[in-house]
Amino acid sequence: MKNIYIKILVFVFVPLIVGCELEELPNSNAPTIDSFAEGASQADVQSLAVGLEAIMRNDLDFHYETVSYLAREYYDLSGTDPRYTGEILKGPLDNNGFLTTRSFAAWYRVVKAANVLINAVENSAAGFDDEVKNSYYGYAKTLKAYAFLMLASRQYTNGIRVDVSDPDNLGGFIGYDESLTFIKGLLNEASIDLSNSPDEFDFPLSSGFDDLRKPDPDTPGEKLPLSPNDFIEFNRALVARVALYQGDMVSVLNFLNESFFDLNGGLFIGVAHVFGASGNDILNNLYYVPGQSGQEFVIHNSWIANAETGDTRVNRKSFLLDEPASFDGLTGTHQISVYKTNTDPVYLIRNEELILMYAEANIGTNNTEAINAIDIVRNAAGLLNYSGGTTDNDLLEEVLNQRRYSLLGEGHRWVDLRRLDRLNSTYVPLDRAGDNIITAFPTPFSENVN
Repeated sequence: MKNIYIKILVFVFVPLIVGCELEELPNSNAPTIDSFAEGASQADVQSLAVGLEAIMRNDLDFHYETVSYLAREYYDLSGTDPRYTGEILKGPLDNNGFLTTRSFAAWYRVVKAANVLINAVENSAAGFDDEVKNSYYGYAKTLKAYAFLMLASRQYTNGIRVDVSDPDNLGGFIGYDESLTFIKGLLNEASIDLSNSPDEFDFPLSSGFDDLRKPDPDTPGEKLPLSPNDFIEFNRALVARVALYQGDMVSVLNFLNESFFDLNGGLFIGVAHVFGASGNDILNNLYYVPGQSGQEFVIHNSWIANAETGDTRVNRKSFLLDEPASFDGLTGTHQISVYKTNTDPVYLIRNEELILMYAEANIGTNNTEAINAIDIVRNAAGLLNYSGGTTDNDLLEEVLNQRRYSLLGEGHRWVDLRRLDRLNSTYVPLDRAGDNIITAFPTPFSENVN
């Protein structure tokens, strides 16, 4: 079968296992895919683990930009490619074009890298004991599940493949609900693996996981090395997000309690992709130089107009242009400015999202607690406590609004509107004749060719 997954097979490894602010590893002597499959050394396996984290950052900007355009969070009015204001806003999406295939391939690279790591650990010549193997398995399965979740969010009812361990014998596509069930199961498997692991990982992780590390009781101001048990808190945060997408609010609350969720903690505590400007590292391409020509990534005007007076997120996340940017019948006054430098981290998941998940999960059973969580986010943005209606629908609208401003450009708005049956013209502005609402990316043409 000729498809994207097979085509990316040989592009996963060595070029992508460097950077990511990670400690230097022993030279792997330019390992090949075959060398990983049988008898991989400890250094080989460590390199694969490091590479799995690093590869997740490749083409990350494209994923976040395209889902943000679909939700009309912001537009690309730079004019570099007319498809960014044409095809993606009007449809139909070309199932053989880069808007469809590029992120699909990127996330399956992550899945492939995770599968190769798992296989390498199983067949390694390093003599790993079962606990060490479990730590690798739990790590790989968690990141693999994250990639599948990103894929499922893009493809929605068009489905994804999850049985892809054998590129010559791929499983069929499964629907959205079945995909979420699979992803939750994979995360739960990973959690069990991690709970049966040593006190430390056998490989280094980037500083993007530092918030999970616990204080060192013997050295004030220092933290202990990241442990698999710490990593479980990230895993549980992800499975809480899956439960939210499934509408299972009881499970959301249970999983949040097992995660790094903290009502009184910093909003930017979480797990992040990290970037660097030196060596073989890569930059955060979601950073746009303020006011620079060719960087006309502009927030939808309604985000500015609908903000409450005094909301500090407006000035923090937007940059007022000297002159409005215009292209293809679209206009915007403010450039998006979520990231302030080209090495700022991009969060996989963070506490502000978890607090808003907690608020949403309490609606209908404990509205007082839901309002308490809402107020934590509002107050952090310089706003007074919530004083609106207290029906379940009122509170859901308020949570959705806070998610709109707190999580701007972080890949949530399109998914939120869709899962809450609000992906319509009331919530998604259609600024021109011919603009449409797109609910899912099509299955790439190459996936249907035998």
